[in-house]
Amino acid sequence: MKSVKLLDGVYWVGVKDWSRRIFDSLIPLPEGTSYNAYLVVGNEKSALIDTVNPGFERELEEKVSEIVPLKEIDYVVMNHAEPDHAGAIPYIMERNKKALLITTEKGKELAKAYYNVPDERIIVVKDGDEVDLGGKTLRFIEAPWLHWPETMFTYLVEDKVLFPCDFFGAHTAHGLYDDEVPSIIEYAQRYFGEIMMPFAGMAKRAMEKLKGLEIKMIAPSHGPIYRNPERILKAYESWVNGETREKVLVAYVSMWGSNREMAKELADLLVAKGIDVKVYDLVSADIGELAKDLVDSRAIVLAAPTVLGSAHPLAVYAAYLVKALRPPAKYAVLIGSHGWHGRSIDAILEILKGANFEVLGTVDAHARPKEEDYKALHSLADLLAKKVRGE
Repeated sequence: MKSVKLLDGVYWVGVKDWSRRIFDSLIPLPEGTSYNAYLVVGNEKSALIDTVNPGFERELEEKVSEIVPLKEIDYVVMNHAEPDHAGAIPYIMERNKKALLITTEKGKELAKAYYNVPDERIIVVKDGDEVDLGGKTLRFIEAPWLHWPETMFTYLVEDKVLFPCDFFGAHTAHGLYDDEVPSIIEYAQRYFGEIMMPFAGMAKRAMEKLKGLEIKMIAPSHGPIYRNPERILKAYESWVNGETREKVLVAYVSMWGSNREMAKELADLLVAKGIDVKVYDLVSADIGELAKDLVDSRAIVLAAPTVLGSAHPLAVYAAYLVKALRPPAKYAVLIGSHGWHGRSIDAILEILKGANFEVLGTVDAHARPKEEDYKALHSLADLLAKKVRGE
């Protein structure tokens, strides 16, 4: 794929990574991803906004060189220091002896630590600072903790293009523009759940800063470019404010069927009451899909047997992940089973300590679920449905 002209003087020079299947040794990438970099060419100077993942430096150079020789670029803008965006900085600055790196004060520290960029080749910018390329003005917007402390956005004033790096991103190699990817909001919700949800407070502040800008195009560093930015802005407004739906996420792990039976029973009861329910078997669940559904679920159900005096390891991992991602869910229900010691629920409660869930109840079956366990599940379904509906 060659470089793509987005607007006069604005080009996509990124990379499509169709074969990558895992990110951060954690997040599944069923459809690959992209590392979007952008070249802005003014009447006097040019700037490369973000770079690409290590291993794709030559492809980036080829795309840039279709427009201007790499050695003639004046600035490299580092919106975010993570290697999937900044990994080609050493390659570029070795081949271009004049280019200056633009970043925040915290970004300067990370550029030196990760990429050995010397002080004299770094320009530190703060909120509202601008760089004039000649008819193209770059304005910088500090956006810390989205999702590293040094993060900033770059805004192209004349063309009203926002380059927000990971913010508004999506992990998919499909499409160049949002309207070419029918499920783009689902991809974006998945990405938000995986990456941005733990930082929803900072994301909300960033959205407030953006309200004063006219934005005609959003060009993130993963996934499609939004030439129809209204719908992703509307979706993010909902997500950063923790807006949820009448929806329950049920995640279970079952060794001999007891927890699967109880999780399915509770899910079926909730569906019969008109509640949207998403069910995940933790043995085979895609963690990215689970994160997506955490974004707008109002309640969470975790079901797991006792194993070696604690909860099943997959449930321990899921509980830890749920707490770390800080979803907006208000309510939780815990289900367990045991042979001689019932400790799975206590273990999960300990992990979730400090999380903002109201635990509405628990059911812990001895061996197989009995009539009293199913009665308890019916009572919990009634209570949970009322809470989810706000009654």
